Amino acid sequence: MSFRLLSGDPPRSTLLAVMLIAIVAALAAAPFLFPGPKALAVAAKILVFVILVASYDLLLGYTGIVSFAHTMFFGIGAYGVAIASVRLDASWLSVLAGVGAGLAVSLVFALIIGLASLRVRAIFYAMITLAVAAAFQTLVSQLSDLTGGEDGLNFKVPQMLRPAYRPLSEPLFGVTIDGRIITYYLIAAVCVVLFLMLRIVNSPFGRVLQAIRENPFRAEAIGYRTVLYRSLSNLLAAAFATLAGALYALWLRYNGPDTSLSFEIMLNILLMVVIGGMGTMYGAIIGASLFVFAQSYLQDGLHVIHDAVAGVAPLALLFEPDRWLLWLGILFVLSVYYFPTGVAGRLRELARRP
Repeated sequence: MSFRLLSGDPPRSTLLAVMLIAIVAALAAAPFLFPGPKALAVAAKILVFVILVASYDLLLGYTGIVSFAHTMFFGIGAYGVAIASVRLDASWLSVLAGVGAGLAVSLVFALIIGLASLRVRAIFYAMITLAVAAAFQTLVSQLSDLTGGEDGLNFKVPQMLRPAYRPLSEPLFGVTIDGRIITYYLIAAVCVVLFLMLRIVNSPFGRVLQAIRENPFRAEAIGYRTVLYRSLSNLLAAAFATLAGALYALWLRYNGPDTSLSFEIMLNILLMVVIGGMGTMYGAIIGASLFVFAQSYLQDGLHVIHDAVAGVAPLALLFEPDRWLLWLGILFVLSVYYFPTGVAGRLRELARRP
């Protein structure tokens, strides 16, 4: 039954399966296992980025498309919810209207980019998407009456998702259930979309995408319209990225250019795909979890180490908490060196060895 749900694509590695089960279990019970606003925020961010990274893996890992416009679709989803909630009212209807409008705008942009640019190859397409993303970010910053400009937009969410909302009079397993926890589980529920993506990449449509990735000329020679399939892949990835952006805005109750449109987010997505493993939806779960966790807690860990070696000047200097980005870079280099096909890909390779 579980294999059927995964479209015949099991982890194929015991260690990978254990890691996935541990991550999913930890995220499912995060509000109860890791109390506190920071831990819940980190878990929510992991869930959002699992969706975002998986949608980008559909482009890069399965179709071989290098796009730098993925954060544009992420931002469109976030701005859709933010603008609708500000202009209308704090209701579910506003949220749905924002998501619907964001999806419509994203699909139009994705279709235009796909049809206009996907005939070009490799670096040329990447540069076109980079230019479009940069132009869109500039446009959003200048349309201050609509988007709030550089300051962004703060907005109210439906009553059920507000921190003050208390559906239960008594704590559940020692945790007070409020609107933030409900929002968290709403985001978690949308991660079921990942299984739909797994079905897609293991369907005949997904096999064609992989054929295009391996050799687009041969795929076209045997009768597949590669531009059409690449455009469909672009549309699908844009839709999921838009949905991830909408969920992220709901969680933050704020959106601005740096929150959802910055190039730093695009680089982070690329790093998560590489760390987790391209061409495996499981890699999105591994990569997003490891990267967001390290990004959020590495500085705290360095604080502990720095205090422990404070009497040894060279070590204290090396483990200075402000140097957490240096250590993050070192960890990334080591992960690429020891896991060149990503964690998921490497564990699958090891499982295949006799």
